[in-house]
Amino acid sequence: MRPVWGLAAGAVVLAVAGGVEARPLRVMALDQCADQYILALAPDAELALSPRADDPDAWMVREAAGRRRLRPTLEAAVGFKPDVVVRYWGGEPRLLAALERRGTKVVTIADATDLDGVRANIRAAALGLGQVGRGARLERTMQTKLDRAAPPAGGPRPGAVYLTSGGYTSGPGTLMDAMMRAAGFRNLTTAPGFGAVSVERIALQPPIRFVLGFFDQLRADWRGPGRHPVVRRAARGRTAAKLPAAVLTCPAWFAADGVEMMAKGRP
Repeated sequence: MRPVWGLAAGAVVLAVAGGVEARPLRVMALDQCADQYILALAPDAELALSPRADDPDAWMVREAAGRRRLRPTLEAAVGFKPDVVVRYWGGEPRLLAALERRGTKVVTIADATDLDGVRANIRAAALGLGQVGRGARLERTMQTKLDRAAPPAGGPRPGAVYLTSGGYTSGPGTLMDAMMRAAGFRNLTTAPGFGAVSVERIALQPPIRFVLGFFDQLRADWRGPGRHPVVRRAARGRTAAKLPAAVLTCPAWFAADGVEMMAKGRP
């Protein structure tokens, strides 16, 4: 008789000849963003994290300590035999197709452009991992932080520009734009999506306030436009928040932590 399994909270229940057996759910992450979701939603499962799980820009770097790491390859997946694979950008198409042929459930985190998209990601991952209750608690925690950071109704919304160390900004239609608005700021970048910032324009027309991102990665973009001396001088005394890379690398619940950080710099 071929075993038939069903997903329970944190475990796989197998119907086999002569009875029912249960074992811990095996979950594999194919990238760093997926690491955050499985660590938060299924910490008691048998996890295989990505090689970048404990990088400095991982939000749950402490929770990743001591966990198994696997490269996102078919060979590694065949050896681990995951019941569920979670991914954001990781995993090439042939790997994903091979996993699905083997009966592995693949849960994909979407590239959210607003906070509702983050909520949808939490629900999708929680459902795929059989952890709807934990997902609901994560959403409530996120909402509590957003409520704390919300500006007074009808109050002024100071303008600000988001700037990365690499010299990029975010306009309407991006998660950063939604985060800035949730923190009570008016985004002075009006062009949709992501775009480069001109150092010359900042020199001539410095924004009233900056929200800086990725500047904690000292070895990244160390010659990027965002680190130019002109920009450094313009941002001095005008920075509402310096958001760590760990808040910005994944469309997840800790976007609310970034909103709180920005709200503290609101006049």
